[in-house]
Amino acid sequence: QVQLVESGGGLVQAGGSLRLSCAASGRTLRKYAMGWFRQAPRKGREFVAAVSWNGRTTRYADAVKGRFTLSRDNAKNTVYLQMNSLKPEDTAVYYCAARGGPTVSGSVGDYDYWGQGTQVTVSS
Repeated sequence: QVQLVESGGGLVQAGGSLRLSCAASGRTLRKYAMGWFRQAPRKGREFVAAVSWNGRTTRYADAVKGRFTLSRDNAKNTVYLQMNSLKPEDTAVYYCAARGGPTVSGSVGDYDYWGQGTQVTVSS
């Protein structure tokens, strides 16, 4: 089992930045690809970004490309999502997820473990 805990969410003005963290316990994340997803009110959960187990491959949703950066520190069993130039439409609950296996995926169904989520609110 892998337990994931997100942190770093909050309220920020449009154009501002936040850094989300996802700390894992239970197992090392070295053999897991990691992803971030988000869910806005009355919408489905959508893909934001993903990184391969070794950090060499990343994938981003078009809506966040050039603004968000996903990184991982396997020694600390933690992944990060740096979010810059935030927009009101980025407002959502952000979830961290772990996928057994090395490759990235943008599909919710491919992930085995999920955190509880952290709220990000961007005011205009």
